Amino acid sequence: MHTTLDPEARLEAKLGLGSRAPSKRMLVIVNPYATTVSDRLKNLVVYALRGSYHVDAIDTERREHATELCREAAREGYDVVVAFGGDGTVNEAANGLAGSGVPLTCLPGGRTNVYCRILGIPTDVVDATEHLLSLADEWEPREVDIGQVGDRCFTFSAGVGLDASVVERVDAHPRLKARLGEHYYAWVATRTFTRRYLLNPPRLEALIGSERVTGVTAIVQNASPYTYFGERPVELGEGATLDSGDLAGVVLTRASPIDLPTITWRALSAGRFRVSRHRQVHPFSGLPSVVVRSLDERPLPIQVDGDYIGAATEVEFSLLRHGLTIIA
Repeated sequence: MHTTLDPEARLEAKLGLGSRAPSKRMLVIVNPYATTVSDRLKNLVVYALRGSYHVDAIDTERREHATELCREAAREGYDVVVAFGGDGTVNEAANGLAGSGVPLTCLPGGRTNVYCRILGIPTDVVDATEHLLSLADEWEPREVDIGQVGDRCFTFSAGVGLDASVVERVDAHPRLKARLGEHYYAWVATRTFTRRYLLNPPRLEALIGSERVTGVTAIVQNASPYTYFGERPVELGEGATLDSGDLAGVVLTRASPIDLPTITWRALSAGRFRVSRHRQVHPFSGLPSVVVRSLDERPLPIQVDGDYIGAATEVEFSLLRHGLTIIA
């Protein structure tokens, strides 16, 4: 159990952990607007990491800046890139490093930090920094799968429909997102459902193997869980892992005020009651790709790893086998 000291004070107390001469070059890409990131904390983290690595640190300045920085880091021969921010920062970094062979790892700076949790990296920034320091002596990069939507990669999940509409509206109010977290998502989800999906929702068709499934939302996962609500995992698709070589997910076949509360209850039950067994959910797994298209010509909103990326009338989800190198 941690003391009541804040992360900055705790990290200060632990400086000097690295005792051997640094040999690996590390680029830390920092999202200065992430929920838990401050200038002082960033400086302390970088100072601590310099005990075991040759560290450069750069703040992101705009959307997709992390992708550009990672592509440059790969060209310059860095040994590892650290995404210090939330899942959006990790996603951008992964898009820049996919296929390069340069390992990606992360430090938790967001509210949810799904990919950090999937990789087994502590969600406490002090513990995570200690973990990264220990990796210098146990250097074992490995290749994992990464999902793809068009030319955009995703590290754990993507979606079309209701969940993407919610993400679009949450992203439009970053301060409320940072301050209220999952509770703001829940409020926006309820509001979006009643305003856009209760009556005449956008309809889609998912091509799942040889099946054609109609519905209002499609979720595609490259790993599990789909996300977290506080400390509780939200379980939707079943079967896909970072090493499984396939995609899994669900299609919500209709939007009804009767169905959504029970689907939500199942999703938050930590696997005790599976979403896949709900009568209005069509599950799928073991697929290399999934195509989703609009049935009424209305563009469908799309999200990757919790970031809204636009809308389209047709989109294909696929998998890049061993497309990303990570170290955790």
